[in-house]
Amino acid sequence: MKIAGKIESKINRMQDGITFKYQQLGIEHSEYSAGAKAVERLIKKGVIRRVSTGIFYKPRQSAFGELRPKEEELLKPYLFEGGKRIAYVTGVSLYNRMGLTTQVPKTIKVASKIKRVTTKIGKTEVKPVKSYVDVTDANYYLLEILDALKDLKAIPDIDKKSAITLLKNKIIKLSDNDLSKMVRYALKYPPRVKALLGAILEYSNNRNRLAELKASLNPLSTYNLGITEGILPTAPKWNIE
Repeated sequence: MKIAGKIESKINRMQDGITFKYQQLGIEHSEYSAGAKAVERLIKKGVIRRVSTGIFYKPRQSAFGELRPKEEELLKPYLFEGGKRIAYVTGVSLYNRMGLTTQVPKTIKVASKIKRVTTKIGKTEVKPVKSYVDVTDANYYLLEILDALKDLKAIPDIDKKSAITLLKNKIIKLSDNDLSKMVRYALKYPPRVKALLGAILEYSNNRNRLAELKASLNPLSTYNLGITEGILPTAPKWNIE
């Protein structure tokens, strides 16, 4: 089978709306030049769309026309490497998804310890952020919560009382193993994160590793987060104001 036919056959079997790279088309290195030309022809025909250099998707059709993949799917090639997660979406885009803000950012931040992700998807810029620990599928959802605690004061249009309730509910649903991992990761974050996590855990009557969080903080430091005792009753115990 010619390269063009092999590529088209492979794409036809792909699910609509899923992103892919040249490497997933099953072509040899020596076939890349011919393969690239075949891909360009498919783009011109509208069979596939280009997300950015070397990344494509097969558009999903609906009664209302062509549907673009969700943001997470468009970013997927940048969040994984060799089938393993190395990054996650953070910043206002994450906090919007979590329900902490209604604002939709013009820039998406992607956090990774080992890779700087800088690209453009449509009109949206993607910018890199350094994560505090190595990112995996087994911990990125814990890092998302810690990032929200870190940025709580700066999240636009946030209702802090509702935000603390939302984050507390996420934290108390975690397994003991995940809570232990979260505390361990929090020790690598700024002091305000450790203080806020400690206050939430104490308020939730979960004393798992509170002593470790407390010992990592300067007892003379205060954390001006705009969180009163009415919002989080244990805040004063952790020098949060």
